[in-house]
This record gives sequence, C-alpha cells and structure tokens, in this order.
Amino acid sequence: MSKKRLWALALLLGVMCTSMQALSVAKNWQISSPDGKLKVNVMNCDADRTTWEVAYDGVTVLAPSELNVTIDGQPLKGISKKVKEEVVNTSFATPFYKKAQVTDHYRRMVLRFKNGVDVEFRAYNDGAAYRFLVNKKAKLVDQEKAEFNFNQDYQAFIPYVNDNRGGERYCYSFESYYDEVPLSRMYADSLAITPLAVCEQNGLKAIVMDAGVEDYPGMMLKKNGQHGLTAEFAPYPKTAVVGGYDRLNLVPTERESYIAKLCGPRSLPWRAVVVTTRDADILNCDMAQRLAPACRISDTSWIKPGKVAWDWWNNLNLTGVDFKTGMTTPTYKYYIDFAAKNHLEYIIIDEGWSGKESLMEQLNPDIDLKELIAYGKERGVDIILWSSWRNLIGNDTQRSALNAQPIFQHYAAMGIKGFKVDFFDRDDQQVISSAYEIAECAAQHHLLLDLHGLKPFGIQRAYPNVVNFEGVKGLENSKWEPRVGDGPLHNQPRYDVTAPYLRMLCGPMDYTPGAMTNAMRDNFFGNNDHPMSQGTRVHQMAMYVAFEAPLQMLADAPTQYERNQECTDFIARIPTTFDETVVIDGQLGEYLVIARRKGTTWYVAALTDWTPRQLTLPLTFLGSGEHRAVIFCDGINAAKDASDYRRSEATLSSADTLTLQLSSGGGWAALLLAP
Repeated sequence: MSKKRLWALALLLGVMCTSMQALSVAKNWQISSPDGKLKVNVMNCDADRTTWEVAYDGVTVLAPSELNVTIDGQPLKGISKKVKEEVVNTSFATPFYKKAQVTDHYRRMVLRFKNGVDVEFRAYNDGAAYRFLVNKKAKLVDQEKAEFNFNQDYQAFIPYVNDNRGGERYCYSFESYYDEVPLSRMYADSLAITPLAVCEQNGLKAIVMDAGVEDYPGMMLKKNGQHGLTAEFAPYPKTAVVGGYDRLNLVPTERESYIAKLCGPRSLPWRAVVVTTRDADILNCDMAQRLAPACRISDTSWIKPGKVAWDWWNNLNLTGVDFKTGMTTPTYKYYIDFAAKNHLEYIIIDEGWSGKESLMEQLNPDIDLKELIAYGKERGVDIILWSSWRNLIGNDTQRSALNAQPIFQHYAAMGIKGFKVDFFDRDDQQVISSAYEIAECAAQHHLLLDLHGLKPFGIQRAYPNVVNFEGVKGLENSKWEPRVGDGPLHNQPRYDVTAPYLRMLCGPMDYTPGAMTNAMRDNFFGNNDHPMSQGTRVHQMAMYVAFEAPLQMLADAPTQYERNQECTDFIARIPTTFDETVVIDGQLGEYLVIARRKGTTWYVAALTDWTPRQLTLPLTFLGSGEHRAVIFCDGINAAKDASDYRRSEATLSSADTLTLQLSSGGGWAALLLAP
C-alpha cells in the first residue's frame, strides 16, 4: 500500500474515532411540562456546543438551536452536572393586569457549566424558556448566542425594525407592522423585534420572545439559514449625540465591542418560546408576567389606573366653544370638565407645555399648571404631563435618576400624578437601566409612568407604576397614513387583530383608541388635523375591552365625544384592569372574541379585519342568574358608513348563545350586569 493511501486511511480512522468519541460523551437532559405534553431537550458535548429543542405532543416545535454566552472573553464550557430539577406551583397577585391572580406552574432544571455559569430551563404547559445565571465575578458580556431554528420553511409574522432614528441600526421606536412571509423570505440584512410568530403545521404556533429584561439589552432577531432565527443585541453605547426625530432622541454614534457590563453574579434575561395549538389561548397567556421580576413597591395603594382625555391626536379640536382652542388654560379646563362629567381619572397635557430643552424652564406661558391642577382637583381629575426621555435625564444616561429626581419632586409637590415619557427609541443596556432608575424614582414620588418608544420588557411587574407602553402601530398612524390605489397603504383592521396576539403578549399597549370619525377603505384618508380611523365605530369601542391598557386613552376631542354621548357613556364604563379574562375564540390576524370580568360585571368584545364575519358567542362564562346586557353592534349600513351602529339591551344567562354579525372592519361590544 502506498504512503499516500496509508495517510488517507489514518486520517479517515482518526475522523471516525473523533466522531465516535464526541458521540460517546454527548450528554442529554430533558424536562417536561406539568401536563407532560411539552418537552425540552438539552444536548451538550465536548465541542462546547449546547443546543435546546422543544417538542409538543410528540411534534418538534423548535429544532436543535444553539445557546451560548461569552463572558470576559470566555464562552460556555461543557456542562459538568445537573444541579437542580423540581416542580414549582405557585401564584402571585396582579392588581394592574387582565386578571387578579397569575398561576406560575412549571418544571425547572438547572445545568451547571464548567466556567461558573448555570443555565435554568423551564417547561410550562404553554411554552418553554431559559436564562443564564452568572455565578462568578465578571465584567462584560461580550456576546450572547440565541438561536431559534425550525425544521421547515414555515409562514411567520415578522415585525421588522424600520424608520431608524438618525440612521442608527438599533435606534428605533418599536412600532412595526407584520410581514407575513415564509422564514426563507425574511430579509437577511434586517432586524426584527419580538414577539415574532412562526405558524407550524395543524394550527400549532411558536412565538419567540424575551422576558424579564433588566440591566441588559433587549433581544432582536435576524435570519439564520433558510428557516431559522438568531438573536442580535445592541452593543453598549460608547458615544451619543442629540438627534433623531426633531432632536428628541439620544442617538449613539459609536458602540463598544461588548453588549453589557456586569457587576458580579446575576441572572440574564429569559429567552422564551410560547407554544399553542389554539390561537385564542395566546390572548390569555401570562408568560411575560411569570418571567418578569417580582414587584418592588411595597405599598401600591396609590397607583390608580384609569382612563385619560388626551389632547394630541385630536389636535385640540374643540368646536362650539367661546374661546380660541390650543395649548391654553381655558382649553385644558374644558378637557378637565369633560373628564369629570364622564368619570375619567386623568387628562394628559402633551408636548408643548414645556421648553424644548428643559422641563423646568421656558414653560408655555399660556398654560397655568397650578391653576389647572387646582381646577382638576376640585373635580376629581388629575393631570399627567408629557416629556421626552432626553429632557428627563438631561442627556446623561449615567445620571438618569439623579437628573429626574428634582423634576419628579417638583411636579409631584405641585400635584401632577404622572409622566408620559416619550422617544426612548432604544433598548440597549443603558436605556433599559435608565428606565428602571426612572421607574424607581417616580415610585418614590407616587408618579405614574407611560413609556413611549419602548415595548414592555418586564419592568411593568417590578414597578407597576409603569402603567402602559407604546411600541405599537396605534391610532396615531392614521394621521399620516397614505392612500395607495383604492385604499390606505396599511391594513389597520388586520393589524388590530394581530397585535393583541403578538405585541400584547409582552404587555400592555398604548394604542390610544376611540376615534369617532370612522371610515371604510374607499373613503379613508390620512389627515393630521382632522384624523379618522379605519373600520367601524364599534371596532373602536370594542378595543377598550380587547386591548390591555391600565392607563387607557380617549383619543378623540371632547366635543366629538359629546356629540356621540351614547358611545362615550359605554366607553367610560369600561375599566382598565380586570379580575378575570376568558378568551372565547380567535384567529391570529383575522378576528378575536374575548370576555373580561371586573367584580360582577362582564365586558365582552369582538373584532375583525376587513372581512365581514358571523361569530358565535356562548355565554357559559356567566355566573348564575340573569344578566342585563347593553350591546353595541355594527349598523346594517356600516359597510357604507363606518359610523353606523346599533345599541340594544337584552336579558341573558349562561344558557344563551349569541350570533354576532361583524361588518367589514367591524366590531361588537357589550357589558353584562349581574343581577
């Protein structure tokens, strides 16, 4: 035999031996959900590659997907042992949520790696999650790898990052429509935000999200092969300048090579996959609440959810009044009177009450805040002020709490009850840390927060004074929506029955519903000064039940609501937090039917996209006895005139089943009063 053949044979035997050795030392660990249907399998071998996979009812949901974290230049080493496996079954109160109590039932497994890092895995009946636990003194997280691979080219709902602030890759408002395409057609050069849904076979859905994010960047996703996703994290900002939209942002101009700084042992955020075979169940999923940090405010009795008369969307368009409207004291007195008459808890004074660069200087001379606060207090209406994040922290992320402290102290002493903090537009480690510091500082002064330019990431459970988030393609987009061909460019009613399944999965959303000028596709047009909505009047009314928002806006003008008092009376009666949620039916991107209870009263809503639908509503969720129902449904001519509706009353019981007729872009809403 020639030397060349001998070398070839030796090489082949060496490769075979190495492969056999790798196979022989590969280790598997598995846990299953409490009901046994969902299984998480973890594999690790000497090549220092660790993967996890998820199966549901014997069907692969998540194909083997690598997880890793590099800390101070060192990636994960091989797993040394399993240090814990247990079943946890507990619950916790959630007074500012869609239900009063959340059950937290899962099987937990902790695997220890050789370089001082543990990985905790959890298997729930409706999903799986893992996080890294850093057990050593460490300075930096250089990079984290989180893959989500699928075994076929499934259809996905992809919310791309676009409209970047100042052209910076990671500076974005977190407002995305959904591209509905196969995974293989995901743009390779683009980022997506989470949650992102993958539609597998036989109605099974896998929704990728992160949760419990604190002092760490949020997770974005990009294409990984032909049908997979991989995480990307904003690197730590090195320098930033004032810029972006109307110079309201702090835009990073240079970033570090690492993604996060560490200060000793700590846990990193969760990477989760929600799994369901019934779309409707997504609307009642508590994954974000379960994986969030526990409440850090010992006394929450001062936190008052409620509804808000809002000025910006309606452009302060009061009619029939004897004064010139604008950002003036008489205008806001009218808003306060309207709020008091309709039992709304708050008004917001939006951008323009303060100077461009300061919340303490060059205040609008046409607005007398002290007079308005006193006027509102006499009528039981409190005031929330707008600010940009940059104004609040004084352009210095390292001094967020110190700079916000005197502002919060000053306005809380005056009687202001909260701030709508706008234009964060980033979720790198600096911004996430800043948000927590601001929330803590606000809580010290009993101030509510509504965070814009961010989506929920767990802070809402830790600090429930954070009562809402934007990060949603809400009603404001109708103001500048262009027409293309025979209708608007974007299908807003379809978005309205997509966002509750995906964007709302991570927490409440400040969609700002309530338009009283409503239009069908053929007569809708964007108008900044006199805006309208896509879809019917009752579509807008049903949002107050369907959309989670402990702080919920009435976006239209007070005089518009006064001309439509019957609708306003109904909206005003709907609470913003609930004791129980029951999801009747739904299909992602198509429709939903949902019921929520507060005390002994049930509130029910249905929404559809542009497709007219006939839906069935069994009332089995009702308690015993007859209930008096007040019902709003699309009028018979709503397909021509979107403002057409019909109000009716009925006596109903749990034995009844209703047939709901929803117009194109329609809705249905009711309240059912217990005997």
